Amino acid sequence: MALVNAHAHGHVSSSEHHDHPDLEEMRTFGFWIYLMTDVIIFGTLFATYIVLQGNRNGGPGPAELFQLGGIIASTFILLTSSYTSGLAVLAMHKGKLKALMGWLGVTVLLGAAFIVLEVNEFIHLVHEGATISTSAFLSAFFTLVGTHGLHVSLGLVWMIALIIQLAKHGITPVTKRKVNVISLFWHFLDVVWIFVFTIVYLMGVR
Repeated sequence: MALVNAHAHGHVSSSEHHDHPDLEEMRTFGFWIYLMTDVIIFGTLFATYIVLQGNRNGGPGPAELFQLGGIIASTFILLTSSYTSGLAVLAMHKGKLKALMGWLGVTVLLGAAFIVLEVNEFIHLVHEGATISTSAFLSAFFTLVGTHGLHVSLGLVWMIALIIQLAKHGITPVTKRKVNVISLFWHFLDVVWIFVFTIVYLMGVR
């Protein structure tokens, strides 16, 4: 009888375990939902920029304002940071904690350099008299590019916090999920920037 009861209890426990989905998978799914909302937000901002880019209120346009040298450097830096975040994921899958933290650190430094260049660009534009309130074109420009920059900044804070967590706890199922998620987020920001670079800058100065 005891054996029957033990078997029954074991069966219930196994069934209960089967009925509860993996929390890490659920959290990853939740991130995908968040990413879809970001796609909608950036899609709306791009559409707004395309509609308003010709409304300059007699002020300067992209050809007069944008300096492609700095933008190309920013693009190269961000693309490189996407590559280093990929190397971090590879290091994680190989169980190399120090390499994982090192590549995340390099990604943070590259992302910070990107933000510095973007802030310098905004300061330059403001000194030229091109502010967010100068025209509808500039309002759309600052909103689109600034929103991307804000996402990069939040990603940097997130990555630094993850490096600290890795230093404390090492590679665990939780930290693995977080590394995969931040890498996906970073690649997404890279793709958005490619659209910004093409639509805003390249097409703007042609």
